[in-house]
Amino acid sequence: MARSNKLGPDERAAAIQRLKDKELDILVVGGGIVGTGAALDSVTRGLSTGLLEARDWASGTSSRSSKLVHGGIRYLEQLDFRLVREALIERGLLLQRLAPHLVKPVRFLYPLQTRVIERFYVGSGMMLYDIFSWTGGRPPGVPHHRHLSKRQVQRAIPSLAPDALVGGLTYYDAQVDDARYVAVLARTASFYGAHIASRVKVEGFLKVGERVGGVRAHDLQTGEHFEVRAKQVVNATGVWTDDTQRMVGERGTFHVRASKGIHLVVPRDRIHSAMGMIFRTEKSVLFIIPWGRHWLIGTTDTDWHLDKAHPAATAADIDYLLEHVNRVLQVPLTREDVEGVYAGLRPLLAGESDQTSKLSREHIVAHTVPGLVVVAGGKWTTYRVMAKDAIDAAADALDGRVPASTTEDIPLLGAEGYQAAWNKRGKIARAFGVHKVRIEHLLNRYGTLTDDLLDLIRNDPKLGEPLPGADDYLAAEVVYACTHEGALHLDDVLARRTRISIEAWDRGVSAAPVAAKLMAKSLGWDAEREQLEVERYLQRVAAERESQLQPDDESADRVRLEAPDIVKVD
Repeated sequence: MARSNKLGPDERAAAIQRLKDKELDILVVGGGIVGTGAALDSVTRGLSTGLLEARDWASGTSSRSSKLVHGGIRYLEQLDFRLVREALIERGLLLQRLAPHLVKPVRFLYPLQTRVIERFYVGSGMMLYDIFSWTGGRPPGVPHHRHLSKRQVQRAIPSLAPDALVGGLTYYDAQVDDARYVAVLARTASFYGAHIASRVKVEGFLKVGERVGGVRAHDLQTGEHFEVRAKQVVNATGVWTDDTQRMVGERGTFHVRASKGIHLVVPRDRIHSAMGMIFRTEKSVLFIIPWGRHWLIGTTDTDWHLDKAHPAATAADIDYLLEHVNRVLQVPLTREDVEGVYAGLRPLLAGESDQTSKLSREHIVAHTVPGLVVVAGGKWTTYRVMAKDAIDAAADALDGRVPASTTEDIPLLGAEGYQAAWNKRGKIARAFGVHKVRIEHLLNRYGTLTDDLLDLIRNDPKLGEPLPGADDYLAAEVVYACTHEGALHLDDVLARRTRISIEAWDRGVSAAPVAAKLMAKSLGWDAEREQLEVERYLQRVAAERESQLQPDDESADRVRLEAPDIVKVD
C-alpha cells in the first residue's frame, strides 16, 4: 500500500475526517515528544491510532529544552544509576539507528577545581558513564572520556579564565534540534498510518459510566466541534497533565509540577572553544553548548505557577546566567551579546522535595480510570521508553493480543541511507549548483528527504535563496514546512520548523514578511490573513523582548501575555 510522507493541510483534513468516522484503538492527547512517540509506538504495533495536539507540534516543553540527548551526568551523583543507564542506551539508539541525521555527538569539558580527589571522584563517575553506555551489547556511538591537564584545557578553550580550573575531563553526549525531531516523529507516525492533527484542542472526555471512551475535540482552524471515540486514551500532555486530568473529574494519584528553565543564545565568536562546557553551580549545573554558529547557555531551575503556554524569562533569569558564565570567562558576556532567549517548563513529578532541582526525572504511567492512561515526568532523552510503557499499559486493557513495541528498530523519516547521502554531499552540491555547506545543512535537518527540498529549488531557483536576517535557512524550507511538516502559522515556521526566533539578532522580524508571503502561496492565505500572521509574530517578538526586561515572573508573564496568539482565522 502506498504511503505518503507528507503532513500538509490535505493530510490534516483527511486525518480529522477519519478520527470522526471510526472508533480507534488508541487516541493520544498531546503532541510533544512523548505524545508523538506514543503515536508511533501504537501504530507500529498494528493498532488504529489517533493523535491530537492543541497547538503546534512541540510547542510546549519539547521545543525549549537544552537540545541535549544525554544520560545526565548529575544523576550519577544522585545515585540514580537506572535512569542514567536507560538514557544512555536510548542515546546510542538515536545516534546510530533511529535518527543519525538529527542527533549528533557533542564534546564537553568538565573543569576541575581541585587536583587529586576531585579528578578521581569525577573520573570514576565518567567511567561509569562510559560503562553504562555500553549496556545492552551496543557500542555507545561516541568516544570515551579523557583526562586533560590545565595546559591542554587552555589550548582547547582559550576563552576560559586561567584561575577557573586546574585541569579537566572531556566526555561526549549528543544534541538534537528538539522541535525538528518532534515534527519528524509526528510525520513518521502519520507515514505508518496514524491519524494526526495539530491545532485541535481536547475540551472534554466522553464517558460511559466511569469509563473514558474518547474525547470532545475543537478544531481551532475551522471552529468545528466533533467527537473522537477510542478504546483507550493516552494523556501525554506534560506540564498540562493535571489540567487534563481535571477534565475527566479525576484528581490523580500524582501531580506534575512545572519548573522553568531558560537559555541564552550568543554568537559562536563570543566564546573561543573547541568544545562545550559544563559547570557546577550552587543550585544545579550550567551548560555552554555549541549550537551551529551559536552557543546555548543554560539553564535555570525555578518553580513556575503562571501561564504554561508562554513561560517568560525575566531580567533576573538572564542576569543569573550571565553572572555564572562570566565567572569562568576571560572576556565577560554582556546583554548586548545575547541574540536570543527562550524559556521552557520541565514536567516534574511532585512530592519528593520542595526544590525543583531535586524533583524526580523518572516517569510514571498510571491507568487512573478505565479507558485512560496517564504518562508523565521523565526526560526528553527517554521519550521512547515512556511512550512504550504508556502503550503497554493501554494495550493491556485491549481485547486480544497486542504485539510488543518495535520502535527501537524503526528509523525516523530521513534516517535510512543518511550516511550514504552524507558521503555523496559534494557530488550532490555540484549536481545542483549549491554550496556544499548548504547541502550539509539540509542533510542534517532532513536526512535523505533533502531530495524533496532540492526538487523544490530545481523547480523554482528563487527558493534556494536564504531568508533575510537568517542566512542559515532557505526559502524552500518555509514552503516545505507547510506542504510536508504540518506548519499552519508563521510562528510554527519561525519558532519551530526553523529556529530563527532564537538564532537571528532581530528574532525573525526581517524574515517574517518574506516567510509569510511564501506560506500564503502554499496555504492559500489572502492578503489580510498574511498581514495578520506577520502582525501577530511581531507582537510576540516585542512582548518577549519586553518581558525579558521585567524583574520578576509575575510582571514578565503579564507582559508576555499581551501578545495574542492566532487561534482561529476565518
